[in-house]
Amino acid sequence: MKKIIALLLAVFSVGSIVAQGVSDAVRFSLNDLGGTARFSALSGAFGALGGDFSSINVNPAGSAVFSNNQVGFTLNNFSIKNKSNYFGVLNDASNSNFNISQAGGVLVFTDANTKNDWKKIAFAVNYENINNFENSLYASGINPTNSIDKYFLSYANENIEGEIYLKTLQNSYYENLKYPVQQAFLGYNGYIINPIDESNPNIYKYVSNVPSGGNYYQENYLESTGYNGKLNLNFAAHYKDQLYVGINLNSHFTDYRHSTSFYESNNNSPDSGVRNLRFNNDLHTYGDGFSFQLGTIAKITKEFRLGLAYDSPTWYRLNDELRQTLSSRGFNYGNPPNTNLTTTTVDSDFVIIYEPYNLRTPGKWTGSLAYIFGKSGLISVDYALKDYSNTKFTPKNEFKNTNSDLSNVLTTAGELRIGAEYRIKQWSLRGGFRNEQSPYKNGKTIGDLTGMSTGIGYNFGNTKLDLAYSASSRESQNQFFSQGFTDSASVKTKNTSVSLTLLFEL
Repeated sequence: MKKIIALLLAVFSVGSIVAQGVSDAVRFSLNDLGGTARFSALSGAFGALGGDFSSINVNPAGSAVFSNNQVGFTLNNFSIKNKSNYFGVLNDASNSNFNISQAGGVLVFTDANTKNDWKKIAFAVNYENINNFENSLYASGINPTNSIDKYFLSYANENIEGEIYLKTLQNSYYENLKYPVQQAFLGYNGYIINPIDESNPNIYKYVSNVPSGGNYYQENYLESTGYNGKLNLNFAAHYKDQLYVGINLNSHFTDYRHSTSFYESNNNSPDSGVRNLRFNNDLHTYGDGFSFQLGTIAKITKEFRLGLAYDSPTWYRLNDELRQTLSSRGFNYGNPPNTNLTTTTVDSDFVIIYEPYNLRTPGKWTGSLAYIFGKSGLISVDYALKDYSNTKFTPKNEFKNTNSDLSNVLTTAGELRIGAEYRIKQWSLRGGFRNEQSPYKNGKTIGDLTGMSTGIGYNFGNTKLDLAYSASSRESQNQFFSQGFTDSASVKTKNTSVSLTLLFEL
C-alpha cells in the first residue's frame, strides 16, 4: 500500500550519492572576474604585471613587484539577469548581491646590499570570492511531447545498480535508500509511476500514470546562493632585477545552496491519472579544498615583460544535504483506487546528509605578456588553457558513470584577457576585454563568455582608490533534470559587477 510520509525533521546518513553530475563539476571549476577594482577594470590581464593583490591569484610572482607594504580591501555589487526561452515562452529573472569580495596584505623586504642577487622578497595573504553563486532563473511553457514522468521512470526502470522491486518501494523508508532508489520511491508514492502489476511485490518494471497526449504546461523556478572563496598564502622573490618567482598555497571554501521548484499540469484525461504536480529540491553543498600555484615574471627589457604560471588542480572535500518534496493531484489514487480527484504529498521532511566525496577540478596554464609605457600607461595580455575533461569525482566506484560523462562531454577551453591603463598625473583610466571558451565539446550547454570592463583610479599618495565596472554575457541550455526528462530552456545570461577598492601603503 502506498505511503504518505509525514515525520518531524530528522537527519540521516545514507551510503552514497550519485546525484552529482557534469554541471556540478563545472560549477566548481569556473571562476568569475572578481578581485580588486584595478584587476577587474583590466579584465584580469595581470599575469605579467604583478603589483596587485588579485594578480597574485593569476601569477604568484606578482607580489614581488610591490615596492612597499600594503593592505587593501574591495567592496563589490554583483548582479545577474537571465532571459529564458522555453518552447517559445520568454521570461526574465534577476538577482543581486553585495559583499566584501577581496581583502589582503603584503610585506616587502628589500636587501640594501647591492651585491646580493636576490633584491627583494615578499609575503602576502589575500582572500577573494572567485565565484559568486547568486542566481535566479524562471522558465515556463507548453511542452508538446515530454512529461517529468520520464525522470522517475528512468530511475525506476534503468537503475544502474540493479532492479528496483515494488516491495522495496512499499516497505522501505526514503531516508534509508540510495539516491536512484529515492527518486523511484518519490515517483511511486507520488502516483507519478505505477508498477506493471501492483499485486506482485517482486516486480521491477514501471509505467507512467501521467496521461499521454503531450501539451504539458511546465514551470521551473531556480534560486541559488553562496560563494566559492580562495585564500592565498604567498611567497615571492625578485632576482637580479630581471626575474620574479613565486608560489601560492591556497585554501578553498565553498558554500552553495540550490533550490528548484518544478510544476506540471495537463488536461489530457478528464477522469484518470495525474492532473498536476509540483517537485521541489533543496540542495546544500559545502566543503573545503587545497591547491597550489607556481609562477614567474621575466623582465625582457625595461618595458617588456613575460609571465608564466601554473595552477594545480583543486582537491575538494564536499558534503551534500538534500531535501525533496513531491505533491500531485489526480484520479485513481490509493488502494482501493479513489475515483475522486485526490491530492497526495510525499514530503521526506528529512534533510538527508550524504557521505562526503571528493572532487578534483582541472589545472590551468597561463601565459602573459605586458608592455609598460614608462609612467604613462601599459597594455597587458593573458591567455590561459584549462582541460575540463580532467575533472574527476571520487570514490571512483561511486562516480564511474559520472566521470565517464566528464571525459566525454568536456574539453580544453582557452581564455583570453586584454587590459590597458593610461595615467594622467594622479588619475588612471582603465579598460579591458575577455573571452572565455565553453568547457563543453558541444559549445552549447554552456556557451562562450564575452566580457568588457572599464574603471578609474586616483592616487592620493599613501592611499589609492579604484572603481571598476565589468559586464559579461553568455548563452546556455538550462536542463531541468539530469536524466530521463532532459528538456531544457535556452538562457541568455548577463552579469554586471561594480567594485570599489581602497589601498593603504604602510
